[in-house]
Amino acid sequence: MRKSLMRGLGKPLLCIGVLLLAGCGQGGPGSGAATPCAACSVGGTVTGLSANESVTLLNNGGDSLTANTDGTFTFSTPQAGGSRYDVTVQSHTPGISCTVGNGAGTVGAHEVANILVNCAAGTETVLYAFAGGPTDGADPQGTLALGSSGTLYGTTYGGGADGLGTVFQLSSAGVETVLYSFAGGTTDGADPRAGPILDSSGTLYGTTYGGGAYGLGTVFQISSAGVETVLHSFAGGTTDGVRPQGGLIIDSAGNLYGTTSGGGASGLGTVYEVSPTGPQAVLYSFAGGTTDGEVPLGHLVMGSHGSLYGTTSAGGAYDLGTVFRISPGGVESVLHSFAGTTTHDGAYPRAGLIMDGSGDLYGTTSAGGAYDLGTVFEISASGTETVLYSFAGGATDGSDPNGSLLLGNSGSLYGTTSAGGADDLGTVFKLSPDGTEVLLHSFAGGTTDGSSPKAGLILDSAGNLYGTTSAGGVNDDGTVFELN
Repeated sequence: MRKSLMRGLGKPLLCIGVLLLAGCGQGGPGSGAATPCAACSVGGTVTGLSANESVTLLNNGGDSLTANTDGTFTFSTPQAGGSRYDVTVQSHTPGISCTVGNGAGTVGAHEVANILVNCAAGTETVLYAFAGGPTDGADPQGTLALGSSGTLYGTTYGGGADGLGTVFQLSSAGVETVLYSFAGGTTDGADPRAGPILDSSGTLYGTTYGGGAYGLGTVFQISSAGVETVLHSFAGGTTDGVRPQGGLIIDSAGNLYGTTSGGGASGLGTVYEVSPTGPQAVLYSFAGGTTDGEVPLGHLVMGSHGSLYGTTSAGGAYDLGTVFRISPGGVESVLHSFAGTTTHDGAYPRAGLIMDGSGDLYGTTSAGGAYDLGTVFEISASGTETVLYSFAGGATDGSDPNGSLLLGNSGSLYGTTSAGGADDLGTVFKLSPDGTEVLLHSFAGGTTDGSSPKAGLILDSAGNLYGTTSAGGVNDDGTVFELN
């Protein structure tokens, strides 16, 4: 009888042991089979994250979890046995790539703890190489714009039907379409150097360096149907600007703001506004000399109270460029005059600024710094300038940054340099909040990679970076690239 009793108890006792160790359910009478658990956790391990890096995961498209360091993770919502789990990457820090192993399956009688998320340095991919000629653009110099469907929009300085530049779109599948070819002359713009901006209705706005009624550049609009309209032709003289090189910004009322590299009261550049109905006004004319900047080349940024901020490539106390502010009433203040290498300060900023939520400004200079190869700088909301990084050039660092910066969620700054890197053809870099710089990519040129990027980067919701190079690619006419 004792042997018979022990045989009867053996299987329940074994299941109790498994329950304690692995969440096993109790089987039916005498069966010994484990039933699915009522609430099993789903998780695993993350590896490969460095400081200031993170990855956000989704389970079944809904349950969200963000990992900021390597180690184990568990989603907050447990699942019943027999249900499906499907773990995917929703987003990640720009410049890295994260993959999921063992990410999908059916919850059984045990906790799910074997999902493997591996993060590593991102890789660059050429999404499109321009062909030039009458059917395609060439030499893209501006920053891209991102549409709601993942479509990229940009401009090329050359190429197109008349060789005077284009506006293009690149679908998420990599299909490029020339939306418009500039014709120049007195009725159209020519040679856009800046990228377009996109409003909520899908209308594109931009500037051209030449063309228009006076041959001195234009502000243009392209509707979602592809119809182009010249909103303003720059006339020069003392009452209007000439030769815009920077892009536009737009306010909530649809007013457009930008800079011209010349023209105005002193012939040294302007800040202007174009209303939605077309009339243009010069908000400020630069005077140059030691007390004012001259020749602004970059885009503006608008503060929370309507003030406009930007850079000039020359002028100021040392004639090496400035950072300026223009109040809503049109009063200009020089926030900083660049001093160059004598104090390890920057010199000759060519790009516009970006602003964080605290009102601090960030930008690049194309020269100056410890090695006279350019800098990344910050100007605090109180007006204090700090050089965050000096580019060293050579095979291990970039040099000559010409594009504006991008601010990531972790506080890191991202940008491009037009030279330096392994082949001296430019780089993509990341600058962490602690001042550590990392090269994310060195452009190799040739037929398989771009070279000489002149514009900044944009970022999608998943953490992928996109940009343009002015040369390289199959036809050496420039590329659109992704870094993921």
